[in-house]
Amino acid sequence: MIHSFEAPGSRAQVEEGEGFTPRFGADGLIACIAVDAHDGAVLMLAHMNREALARTLESGEAWYWSRSRRELWHKGATSGQIQRVVEMRVDCDQDALLIRVEVGGDGGCCHTGRRSCFYRAVTRGADGVALALLR
Repeated sequence: MIHSFEAPGSRAQVEEGEGFTPRFGADGLIACIAVDAHDGAVLMLAHMNREALARTLESGEAWYWSRSRRELWHKGATSGQIQRVVEMRVDCDQDALLIRVEVGGDGGCCHTGRRSCFYRAVTRGADGVALALLR
């Protein structure tokens, strides 16, 4: 059963109310940050549409909308890196999600084989902006 989310109400209802009324953007998506439930490491940023969010809530496993492939994506379905949702949070104006997850398989989340998609730092030096690989 696909969940139908309530339309956002007044600012006070959205920011202080108890109703979960996610605010999807004009593209029908909401940003979702996944962090490791055990150590808080930021693993990835992805997007959910209504169906992906509903499937995540129903299954307890992370589903996303792939903007590049334009299709639903059950994280880990092919890699074994299933993300079991331990907790879901929504920000103050309900237009971004944060999920705390336990990752199956080898514990990685990035398609490059790394644990996190955030494996490079942006640095600024005399020669301009560059990327530095984190260890």
